[in-house]
Amino acid sequence: MSVDRPHVLLVEDEPAQREVLGYNFESEGFQVTKAENGDDALMFVNEEAPDIIVLDWMLPGVSGIEICRRLKSRAETRQIPIIMLSARSEDVDRVRGLETGADDYVVKPYSVIELMARVRTQLRRVRPSAVGQVLSFDDIRLDAETHKVTRSDSALKLGPTEFRLLTTFMEKPGRVWSREQLLDRVWGRDIYVDTRTVDVHIGRLRKALCQHGGEDPVRTVRGAGYALG
Repeated sequence: MSVDRPHVLLVEDEPAQREVLGYNFESEGFQVTKAENGDDALMFVNEEAPDIIVLDWMLPGVSGIEICRRLKSRAETRQIPIIMLSARSEDVDRVRGLETGADDYVVKPYSVIELMARVRTQLRRVRPSAVGQVLSFDDIRLDAETHKVTRSDSALKLGPTEFRLLTTFMEKPGRVWSREQLLDRVWGRDIYVDTRTVDVHIGRLRKALCQHGGEDPVRTVRGAGYALG
C-alpha cells in the first residue's frame, strides 16, 4: 500500500462496472478496494477506513442506502465522503439518497470522466493534498505536488516520513491524532511499526519545522496523541 495515494472503496455488484471503474481509479493513481456486496463493504470500512466511497444503491444483502445510513450515523465514519450510484433518476430518489447522508448522487448511465471529477471534488474537501492542493497553516506552506515545504518563505528539509506526518497534520489542523491513527495514515496497516517510532519521527518533524527558528507548532496532547496548533 502507498500511503500517499488516496484510497477509494468501490462498492458495485456488477462485475463489468466494477472492473471498469477500478481500472480507471487505479490509472488515476488511487489505491482501490473493491466490494461486490454490502456486507463486504462494511467489513472493509471497519478494517481500514477509505478516503472516499463510491457506492451503488442496489446491492445484494445490505443495500447501498442502508450502508450510507449506517456509516453516516457513526462518528468514526461520518466524515468519509460517499458518492451514491443509482439507476433511480427520479428527484424523490435523489433526495432520499442525499437525506440519508450521501455527499453526491450520480445517475446511471454516467460518464466515468464526470464521476472522477466529482470524486476529486469530494477529496478536495477531506484530503486536499491528494488532489495536489497547496496546504497552509500559519507561516507554513506545503506543496503536495512538488513535495516542498516552507516556513516564513524559508525552505525546510524534511524526510519522506516527516513530510507525510506534516501533510496529515496540515489537512486537519487542530485535530488530535493518536499514535495508532498516525501509524495507519503515515506508515500504512501493511507495515508493522512500533508506536514509539511515531514519537521519534514527531521529534524529527519538530526539529525540521524549527530549523530556521519559530515556535514548535506541534502540540502533544497527554494520553491522546499529537495535533498541529
